[in-house]
Order: sequence, then C-alpha cells, then structure tokens
Amino acid sequence: MKIKCITLDDEPLALKMISAFVKQTPFLELVANFDNAIDALNYFQTRKVDLLFLDIQMADLTGMELARILSEENSKNKPFIIFTTAYSEFALEGYRVNAVDYLLKPYDYKDFLTAATKVRHRLEVQSDWEENLPTENPSFIFVKVDAQIIRVEIADILYIEGYKDYVKIHLSTGASPLLSLMSLKMLEEKLSVSGFLRIHRSYIISFARVDALLKNSVRIGKKNIPIGSTYKKVYDQFVDYWVK
Repeated sequence: MKIKCITLDDEPLALKMISAFVKQTPFLELVANFDNAIDALNYFQTRKVDLLFLDIQMADLTGMELARILSEENSKNKPFIIFTTAYSEFALEGYRVNAVDYLLKPYDYKDFLTAATKVRHRLEVQSDWEENLPTENPSFIFVKVDAQIIRVEIADILYIEGYKDYVKIHLSTGASPLLSLMSLKMLEEKLSVSGFLRIHRSYIISFARVDALLKNSVRIGKKNIPIGSTYKKVYDQFVDYWVK
C-alpha cells in the first residue's frame, strides 16, 4: 500500500522538484501539492494524508505554524511531517512538533529517499501494532490525564461529558472524574463496540449503567442526563438493548 503524500512549498522550482521525487518513489503516492499553507490546511480538514513534505518559510502561515496546528488537532489521522528548508536553525524546533526528519536545501534524491524510508518504517510498525490489537471487545481503554497515561476499566465508566477540548469521565469506583484532553468524538469511536451510546452532543452513556429512561433524559444514579433533540432514536435503541 502506497503512502499518500502532500508537498507544500511556495517556491515553484522547489515544489516541482520534491513533487517529482515523490512520483519516482515506488512506495509514495502524490495526492496533492500546494504553494501556500492555508490551502493545505483546508485540504486536511476533509482528507486523510499519511505524509507531508513541508517548507517552513512561507507567507501568511508558515510551515512551522501549520505543523503546530496539525499536531494539536484531536485527530488520529495526523500526517507524518518531513520539513524542507534552507535554514538549518529551524531543525530543533522542527523536532519539537514531532517531525520525522529535516531536509536542508539543497538536498538530493538520496537524502529525500532516506527521510521517506523513515516514515515507511514507522507506518509499517504502526500497521503491525494495529493488526495485533485484540478483535474482541476490549475490557479497558487508556486515556491521557495530565502527564500520565491511565488505564480505565470500561466496566467502571458511568458516563462521559464532553467539553470543547476535553472530556470528563465519570466512574462507578467513587474516584474523582478523569479529565482528558481529547474530543468526545474520539472517545465515542473507542467505545463504539462496548455498550456505549451518545445521547447528546455533550454526553456518552453506558447502557448497563442506566437506572431509568425518562421522556427526555436518562438517569444514572442521581444524575439526570438530557437526550439531545437530534438523538430521539435513543428510546428505540434502549428497547433493542434491554429486550435482546
């Protein structure tokens, strides 16, 4: 399977050269090229890309600023980044945004291929790891809380509240809710096969923890959780879950 790539450089000759390098590399596929970071950022909003070859010094939005935006997004489809620039002083800053490599202009195809191969190896390791994940419903998930990665037993989750940039996981253990910097959408995907249901734009609940289904809400313990206006099929889903 080929690695889907984007090239981004505001210098026409540099963009032409690196695009040509991508095209002549058997394991790479050039899906788009751009001469400004704004257009590239818009492209990323709707499409999955594996690898971005990114110039740093550009008008409006620099390559480094674009890399920071992409690294901060709550998405599992963040691209690997290889910087291309004529300025060596950016190397350290590039690694701070998790760039895989740094190509200092002028570079040749050998340098390019060495950097691209690093990404290829990382993707192969990532693919092997994903293939070895258990296919049965997991009994736990890992979430990042402050500087820690914490294991959370799925059976202990009562419900989850979503805020703009983070989620609050409420547990049956009596422990304080866990705050994690991630989107509710990401957590919904993690729990999609584990008996959880999103009933509101700000809430995911555990079927097994519901004590009562009311007209416009569900009750878990002493907490009444609203059912959103766009989630009116929740009642039917509860009936299907409880009756089967």
